[in-house]
Amino acid sequence: MMQMRDWISGLVGAVIFLLGLLPMLGKFTFLNEWPVPILIWIVAGAGLYLAMNSIIEITNSNIIGWWSFGVAITVLVIGLFPLFHSFGIGPAWFQFNWLNRAAYNIIFIIEGVFLMIATFAMEL
Repeated sequence: MMQMRDWISGLVGAVIFLLGLLPMLGKFTFLNEWPVPILIWIVAGAGLYLAMNSIIEITNSNIIGWWSFGVAITVLVIGLFPLFHSFGIGPAWFQFNWLNRAAYNIIFIIEGVFLMIATFAMEL
């Protein structure tokens, strides 16, 4: 039976997916003007949420959970390293200056897809 946490995961995933897809399609172009620190916080928060969901998937003996966990750890690193550097922790390469808005859009799309998959995979 689907629980509320499943539907919340799907809703959060859909919102994050649309945050990445709509600017790439030329819709809601004001999203392209958001400052990078806001994007970093969204990436890190969604990565943490995806990691929690993937642990639930793994405990339900679901192979999709391991893929979700790998994506979550990768995205968490992409989100947390620049946050650490903004607090003065870590070397200069923690900034990830090579990531532009298009890269964040792609990261949002990937995170959103995996969160929407987690909606159903947490119950398998």
